[in-house]
Amino acid sequence: MTRPNRTPLALRLGPLPILAIAIAALYFAREILIPLAFALTLTLILSPAVSWLSRIHISRAPAVLTIMLVSMGMTGALAWIIASQLIDVANELPNYRENITAKMAAMRTPTKGALGRAAASVQELGKELSNTEAPTGASAPPGGLIRRHPSVQSNAPMPVEVVDPPRSGLQYTRDITKAFIAPVSITGIVLIFTVFMLLKKEDLRNRLLRLVGLGQLNVVTQALDDATQRVSRYLLMQFLVNAAFGLLIGLGLYFIGVPYAVLWGTVGGLLRLVPYVGTLVAGALPLALSMVVFNTWAPPLMVLGLYLGLELITGNVVEPWLYGAHTGISSLAILVAAVFWTVLWGPAGLILSTPLTVCLLVLGRYVPQMSFLHILLGDEPVLEPQARLYQRLLAMDQAEAQSVIDLFLKEHALTELYDSVLIPALTLAEQDRHRGAIDAEREEFLFLNFNEIIADLSSYRPSAAPPEDNGVIEEVTPTEGVAFNGRILCVPAYDQADEITAGMLAQFLERKGAVTVSFPLSSNVIDVLKMVKPAAADVICISALPPYAFTPVRKMCKQIRARFPKASIIVGVWGFTGDQDKAKASFERTLPDQFFTSFRQVGEYLHPAPEVTESMLVATAE
Repeated sequence: MTRPNRTPLALRLGPLPILAIAIAALYFAREILIPLAFALTLTLILSPAVSWLSRIHISRAPAVLTIMLVSMGMTGALAWIIASQLIDVANELPNYRENITAKMAAMRTPTKGALGRAAASVQELGKELSNTEAPTGASAPPGGLIRRHPSVQSNAPMPVEVVDPPRSGLQYTRDITKAFIAPVSITGIVLIFTVFMLLKKEDLRNRLLRLVGLGQLNVVTQALDDATQRVSRYLLMQFLVNAAFGLLIGLGLYFIGVPYAVLWGTVGGLLRLVPYVGTLVAGALPLALSMVVFNTWAPPLMVLGLYLGLELITGNVVEPWLYGAHTGISSLAILVAAVFWTVLWGPAGLILSTPLTVCLLVLGRYVPQMSFLHILLGDEPVLEPQARLYQRLLAMDQAEAQSVIDLFLKEHALTELYDSVLIPALTLAEQDRHRGAIDAEREEFLFLNFNEIIADLSSYRPSAAPPEDNGVIEEVTPTEGVAFNGRILCVPAYDQADEITAGMLAQFLERKGAVTVSFPLSSNVIDVLKMVKPAAADVICISALPPYAFTPVRKMCKQIRARFPKASIIVGVWGFTGDQDKAKASFERTLPDQFFTSFRQVGEYLHPAPEVTESMLVATAE
């Protein structure tokens, strides 16, 4: 019997169709989802207080009821105070009638100067265009009188105006209350959802876990904890930022002399809950009041500068740093998310944009099919340093490629640069080269720049070395290895990439105090080695780079072992991640003395002996 296909829908459709379906569902179900999202946000805000009451032995229902009543009471009291203060401001406006008249006159069209003359010309032109002329098809009798025959009636249409009957008191009351029905009903739904979520928090969590399946308990638990912590940190940071913003606004307006400075500071802090728009609305009222109260333009300009300066600093410096660090969302993603949710849900989406985007970020982090969300929205580096270096070299951008190296060296030792950046970047280049994905011009540029980078590193001296680096290559105190008093002969195995790694290894060991010789690529390595006459104390290091390294390394190791049987041979296949025991066994009878995959391993194994003398340098030069 054939079993039905039980492949999950997400795997059959792919991420993009699922994303389109999700966006459509969010848009068409917004009447339900918006109150639910607000209720979930309030639940995250009030849950710590409910949990605290539960810890002091107050049952769940009374704790939720107490927190809801206290929160609603505080919100209502604050709204009453703000409303009463705004009424007082409106009642005091007639006292500034003279200032209002003067400001209105000052803002009228000027009558003097070039701007005044231009405005007068525009007004005269408008009058000329608005004058109606007599019809050209009929000649007027002398004296300007127009005679009409009594039987001739005009065919011009008569204007008709529809006048609504006067509204009754009941209709007027209905029109006023209609504007408040929708917000009040939404608020009621949000409160009901919030109470239910607070009462059934654990039950809702368990139902969600059961819905996704018992096999996903670990992933879903981590996702829920991660999302809760990120959203809670964001709400806390937003409260602190808005409170500080309101405090600074209130203090600034107080010193400028604007009346009701405390009121405007409170309104500014509250309206900043609406990103980007709230500050404009909050600043319009005190700006208009300052124009009414003061006789000069200096205080209004100071108020405008206060709001603009604080908003620019907060929105472009403080918030990206705090929100990015505590939510994991990039600054650009926060801005794009605000636009996206505003288009989708209107003002409610603008308020909820960051918490909703945090949930999407967590979804992309824990659901493999949605991993592109984590890449697009997260603030983590998308490309590792080795990939950025290789990409910039592919783009022939030498300056930015060098900046990648300089930035890496500010926080890491030189050994890590070799093993974690340069070798992997060169490996990426080799993989593309063997696939034929790099043209000749870029290949030449790549290898030339790698050689230049290595040459520049020969004079590198860390300005502030990490504690484990101490200004030299060694990061750890070696406990194993051999001390040698001979030379280290670095030989490339097969191609130009191997030649570059051999030069890097020679530079690395020279900084450790060893006497090294880096050989160029040659078709006959034996003849090249004969020129320096390897002795028993010397170490020959064959340097190779994957992916095609072992065949030429085995061949070269066999040739060197046959010609120089007393010399020590070590093999470095840099960045190799396979089984090293199997790799060494593949050499059969020509087994090298040591097999390494990183420069760090070589540095921990080889230690120059103190008796390295100047005569070795002379012999090497000869």
